[in-house]
Amino acid sequence: MPRLAANFGFLFTERPLIERFGAAAAAGFRAVEQQLPYAVPAAAVKAELDRHGLTQLGINMPMGQADEFGLTALPGREREFDVAFRQALDYVGAIGGTAIHCLAGVVSPDRRPAADATFVSNLRRAADEAAPRNITLLIEPINRRDRPDYFLSYVEHAADVIAKVGRPNVRIQFDCYHVQIMQGDLIRRIERQLPLIGHVQIAAVPSRHEPDSGEVNYPAIFAALDQVGYTGWVAAEYRPRGRTEDGLGWMRDGTS
Repeated sequence: MPRLAANFGFLFTERPLIERFGAAAAAGFRAVEQQLPYAVPAAAVKAELDRHGLTQLGINMPMGQADEFGLTALPGREREFDVAFRQALDYVGAIGGTAIHCLAGVVSPDRRPAADATFVSNLRRAADEAAPRNITLLIEPINRRDRPDYFLSYVEHAADVIAKVGRPNVRIQFDCYHVQIMQGDLIRRIERQLPLIGHVQIAAVPSRHEPDSGEVNYPAIFAALDQVGYTGWVAAEYRPRGRTEDGLGWMRDGTS
Protein backbone atom coordinates (compact mmCIF):
# COMPACT_ATOMS: atom_id res chain seq x y z
CA MET A 1 0.00 0.00 0.00
CA PRO A 2 1.67 3.25 -1.06
CA ARG A 3 1.62 6.42 0.96
CA LEU A 4 -0.70 8.76 -0.94
CA ALA A 5 -0.24 12.49 -1.43
CA ALA A 6 -2.48 15.13 -3.00
CA ASN A 7 -1.27 17.35 -5.82
CA PHE A 8 -2.80 20.80 -5.33
CA GLY A 9 -2.34 21.75 -8.96
CA PHE A 10 -5.14 19.27 -9.79
CA LEU A 11 -6.99 18.29 -6.61
CA PHE A 12 -9.18 20.49 -4.41
CA THR A 13 -9.02 23.33 -6.92
CA GLU A 14 -12.63 24.16 -6.04
CA ARG A 15 -11.05 26.05 -3.12
CA PRO A 16 -8.39 28.75 -2.81
CA LEU A 17 -4.96 27.25 -2.21
CA ILE A 18 -4.92 28.15 1.47
CA GLU A 19 -8.10 26.11 2.04
CA ARG A 20 -6.87 22.98 0.26
CA PHE A 21 -4.71 21.80 3.15
CA GLY A 22 -7.64 21.26 5.48
CA ALA A 23 -9.66 19.61 2.73
CA ALA A 24 -6.82 17.22 1.86
CA ALA A 25 -6.33 16.24 5.50
CA ALA A 26 -10.07 15.68 5.96
CA ALA A 27 -10.07 13.43 2.89
CA GLY A 28 -7.35 11.22 4.33
CA PHE A 29 -4.20 12.52 2.65
CA ARG A 30 -1.13 12.88 4.85
CA ALA A 31 1.13 14.67 2.38
CA VAL A 32 0.76 17.28 -0.32
CA GLU A 33 2.69 18.66 -3.25
CA GLN A 34 2.18 22.01 -4.93
CA GLN A 35 2.93 23.37 -8.35
CA LEU A 36 3.22 27.15 -8.23
CA PRO A 37 2.33 28.34 -4.73
CA TYR A 38 4.39 31.53 -4.83
CA ALA A 39 1.46 33.98 -4.69
CA VAL A 40 0.68 32.76 -1.16
CA PRO A 41 3.15 33.78 1.56
CA ALA A 42 5.29 30.88 2.65
CA ALA A 43 4.49 31.55 6.31
CA ALA A 44 0.77 31.10 5.64
CA VAL A 45 1.40 27.81 3.82
CA LYS A 46 3.65 26.53 6.62
CA ALA A 47 0.99 27.40 9.19
CA GLU A 48 -1.61 25.34 7.32
CA LEU A 49 0.74 22.40 6.94
CA ASP A 50 1.45 22.45 10.66
CA ARG A 51 -2.20 22.95 11.61
CA HIS A 52 -3.28 19.86 9.71
CA GLY A 53 -0.23 17.67 10.32
CA LEU A 54 0.64 17.41 6.64
CA THR A 55 4.01 16.55 5.10
CA GLN A 56 5.04 18.96 2.36
CA LEU A 57 6.71 17.23 -0.59
CA GLY A 58 7.80 19.12 -3.69
CA ILE A 59 6.96 22.30 -5.55
CA ASN A 60 7.59 23.30 -9.16
CA MET A 61 10.09 25.91 -10.19
CA PRO A 62 8.67 29.00 -11.89
CA MET A 63 8.20 28.04 -15.53
CA GLY A 64 9.42 31.03 -17.50
CA GLN A 65 7.38 32.75 -20.18
CA ALA A 66 4.02 31.62 -21.52
CA ASP A 67 4.18 28.18 -23.17
CA GLU A 68 7.83 27.56 -22.25
CA PHE A 69 6.89 25.14 -19.47
CA GLY A 70 10.24 25.37 -17.76
CA LEU A 71 13.69 26.93 -17.95
CA THR A 72 16.14 24.21 -16.99
CA ALA A 73 17.09 23.09 -20.51
CA LEU A 74 16.72 26.41 -22.34
CA PRO A 75 20.07 27.57 -23.81
CA GLY A 76 20.89 31.20 -23.13
CA ARG A 77 18.49 31.47 -20.21
CA GLU A 78 20.84 30.38 -17.46
CA ARG A 79 20.58 33.60 -15.46
CA GLU A 80 16.78 33.38 -15.47
CA PHE A 81 17.05 29.78 -14.36
CA ASP A 82 19.31 30.73 -11.47
CA VAL A 83 16.89 33.42 -10.26
CA ALA A 84 13.87 31.12 -10.57
CA PHE A 85 15.64 28.24 -8.87
CA ARG A 86 16.70 30.36 -5.90
CA GLN A 87 13.12 31.57 -5.53
CA ALA A 88 11.95 27.96 -5.43
CA LEU A 89 14.74 26.92 -3.06
CA ASP A 90 13.96 29.70 -0.59
CA TYR A 91 10.22 28.97 -0.75
CA VAL A 92 10.46 25.21 -0.37
CA GLY A 93 12.83 25.66 2.55
CA ALA A 94 10.48 28.08 4.25
CA ILE A 95 7.54 25.67 4.06
CA GLY A 96 9.56 22.62 5.08
CA GLY A 97 9.34 20.89 1.69
CA THR A 98 11.66 18.22 0.40
CA ALA A 99 11.93 18.62 -3.38
CA ILE A 100 11.87 20.96 -6.36
CA HIS A 101 10.65 19.87 -9.78
CA CYS A 102 13.02 21.49 -12.28
CA LEU A 103 10.91 21.57 -15.45
CA ALA A 104 13.03 21.15 -18.55
CA GLY A 105 10.99 23.34 -20.90
CA VAL A 106 9.90 23.24 -24.51
CA VAL A 107 12.82 23.03 -26.94
CA SER A 108 12.66 22.98 -30.74
CA PRO A 109 14.42 20.00 -32.38
CA ASP A 110 17.26 22.12 -33.78
CA ARG A 111 18.21 23.32 -30.28
CA ARG A 112 18.18 19.96 -28.56
CA PRO A 113 21.97 19.31 -28.62
CA ALA A 114 22.64 22.64 -26.94
CA ALA A 115 19.73 22.07 -24.57
CA ASP A 116 21.20 18.79 -23.35
CA ALA A 117 24.37 20.52 -22.19
CA THR A 118 22.37 23.35 -20.62
CA PHE A 119 20.12 20.91 -18.78
CA VAL A 120 23.06 19.07 -17.27
CA SER A 121 24.99 22.19 -16.25
CA ASN A 122 21.96 23.90 -14.72
CA LEU A 123 21.01 20.80 -12.75
CA ARG A 124 24.55 20.29 -11.50
CA ARG A 125 24.80 23.89 -10.29
CA ALA A 126 21.35 23.79 -8.69
CA ALA A 127 21.97 20.42 -7.03
CA ASP A 128 25.05 21.81 -5.34
CA GLU A 129 23.00 24.73 -3.99
CA ALA A 130 20.20 22.45 -2.81
CA ALA A 131 22.33 19.78 -1.14
CA PRO A 132 23.14 21.68 2.08
CA ARG A 133 19.39 22.14 2.61
CA ASN A 134 18.62 18.45 1.98
CA ILE A 135 16.46 19.29 -1.02
CA THR A 136 16.07 16.81 -3.88
CA LEU A 137 15.79 18.00 -7.47
CA LEU A 138 13.26 16.11 -9.57
CA ILE A 139 13.18 15.85 -13.36
CA GLU A 140 10.07 14.45 -14.99
CA PRO A 141 9.60 12.90 -18.42
CA ILE A 142 6.44 14.54 -19.79
CA ASN A 143 4.54 13.22 -22.79
CA ARG A 144 4.68 15.12 -26.08
CA ARG A 145 1.04 14.60 -26.88
CA ASP A 146 0.08 16.96 -24.09
CA ARG A 147 3.24 19.08 -24.32
CA PRO A 148 4.71 19.06 -27.86
CA ASP A 149 8.49 19.49 -28.05
CA TYR A 150 8.97 19.12 -24.30
CA PHE A 151 12.66 18.42 -23.91
CA LEU A 152 12.47 15.45 -21.51
CA SER A 153 9.98 12.75 -22.50
CA TYR A 154 11.66 9.37 -21.91
CA VAL A 155 12.67 7.70 -18.66
CA GLU A 156 15.95 6.51 -20.11
CA HIS A 157 16.83 10.05 -21.16
CA ALA A 158 16.21 11.19 -17.59
CA ALA A 159 18.48 8.43 -16.31
CA ASP A 160 21.20 9.47 -18.75
CA VAL A 161 20.92 13.10 -17.66
CA ILE A 162 21.21 12.10 -14.00
CA ALA A 163 24.34 10.08 -14.78
CA LYS A 164 25.88 13.11 -16.49
CA VAL A 165 24.94 15.46 -13.65
CA GLY A 166 26.57 13.13 -11.15
CA ARG A 167 24.80 14.42 -8.06
CA PRO A 168 22.93 12.11 -5.65
CA ASN A 169 20.14 14.62 -4.98
CA VAL A 170 18.86 14.61 -8.59
CA ARG A 171 16.15 12.00 -9.12
CA ILE A 172 13.35 11.01 -11.51
CA GLN A 173 9.77 12.04 -10.94
CA PHE A 174 8.09 8.97 -12.41
CA ASP A 175 4.62 10.03 -13.55
CA CYS A 176 2.84 6.87 -14.64
CA TYR A 177 0.44 8.87 -16.81
CA HIS A 178 3.21 10.42 -18.90
CA VAL A 179 5.38 7.30 -19.06
CA GLN A 180 2.47 5.13 -20.14
CA ILE A 181 1.62 7.49 -23.01
CA MET A 182 5.21 7.74 -24.26
CA GLN A 183 6.58 4.27 -23.53
CA GLY A 184 4.38 1.91 -21.52
CA ASP A 185 5.92 -1.16 -19.81
CA LEU A 186 5.54 0.67 -16.49
CA ILE A 187 6.43 -2.11 -14.09
CA ARG A 188 9.64 -3.08 -15.90
CA ARG A 189 10.71 0.56 -16.05
CA ILE A 190 10.01 1.00 -12.34
CA GLU A 191 12.09 -2.09 -11.60
CA ARG A 192 14.99 -0.92 -13.77
CA GLN A 193 15.04 2.69 -12.62
CA LEU A 194 14.10 2.25 -8.96
CA PRO A 195 17.46 3.55 -7.62
CA LEU A 196 16.86 6.82 -9.51
CA ILE A 197 13.15 7.26 -8.76
CA GLY A 198 12.55 9.97 -6.20
CA HIS A 199 8.80 10.37 -6.56
CA VAL A 200 5.82 8.71 -8.27
CA GLN A 201 2.62 10.29 -9.62
CA ILE A 202 -0.57 8.68 -10.93
CA ALA A 203 -3.61 9.37 -13.11
CA ALA A 204 -5.81 7.37 -15.45
CA VAL A 205 -4.69 6.97 -19.07
CA PRO A 206 -5.78 8.37 -21.45
CA SER A 207 -8.31 10.56 -19.59
CA ARG A 208 -6.08 11.84 -16.76
CA HIS A 209 -9.03 11.38 -14.42
CA GLU A 210 -9.16 9.33 -11.22
CA PRO A 211 -6.90 6.24 -11.35
CA ASP A 212 -9.82 3.82 -11.33
CA SER A 213 -10.35 3.46 -15.08
CA GLY A 214 -8.42 3.37 -18.33
CA GLU A 215 -5.51 1.27 -19.50
CA VAL A 216 -3.24 1.30 -16.42
CA ASN A 217 -3.78 -1.38 -13.78
CA TYR A 218 -2.92 0.64 -10.70
CA PRO A 219 -3.39 -2.17 -8.17
CA ALA A 220 -0.62 -4.00 -10.07
CA ILE A 221 1.53 -0.86 -10.11
CA PHE A 222 1.10 -0.40 -6.36
CA ALA A 223 1.92 -4.05 -5.75
CA ALA A 224 5.05 -3.70 -7.87
CA LEU A 225 6.14 -0.61 -5.94
CA ASP A 226 5.77 -2.57 -2.71
CA GLN A 227 7.60 -5.57 -4.13
CA VAL A 228 10.63 -3.57 -5.28
CA GLY A 229 10.82 -1.73 -1.97
CA TYR A 230 9.77 1.77 -3.01
CA THR A 231 9.33 3.76 0.20
CA GLY A 232 8.45 7.18 -1.18
CA TRP A 233 5.12 8.86 -1.72
CA VAL A 234 2.67 8.34 -4.59
CA ALA A 235 0.94 11.58 -5.56
CA ALA A 236 -2.53 11.81 -7.05
CA GLU A 237 -2.05 14.22 -9.94
CA TYR A 238 -5.26 13.84 -11.92
CA ARG A 239 -8.17 15.94 -13.10
CA PRO A 240 -11.23 14.98 -11.04
CA ARG A 241 -14.33 14.17 -13.05
CA GLY A 242 -16.29 16.41 -10.69
CA ARG A 243 -15.88 17.61 -7.13
CA THR A 244 -12.59 16.26 -5.74
CA GLU A 245 -14.11 14.58 -2.70
CA ASP A 246 -16.71 12.81 -4.81
CA GLY A 247 -14.02 11.02 -6.78
CA LEU A 248 -11.90 9.65 -3.93
CA GLY A 249 -13.56 6.25 -3.79
CA TRP A 250 -10.48 4.77 -5.46
CA MET A 251 -8.59 5.35 -2.20
CA ARG A 252 -11.02 3.13 -0.31
CA ASP A 253 -12.33 0.52 -2.75
CA GLY A 254 -9.15 -1.45 -3.34
CA THR A 255 -7.52 0.58 -6.12
CA SER A 256 -5.05 1.71 -3.49
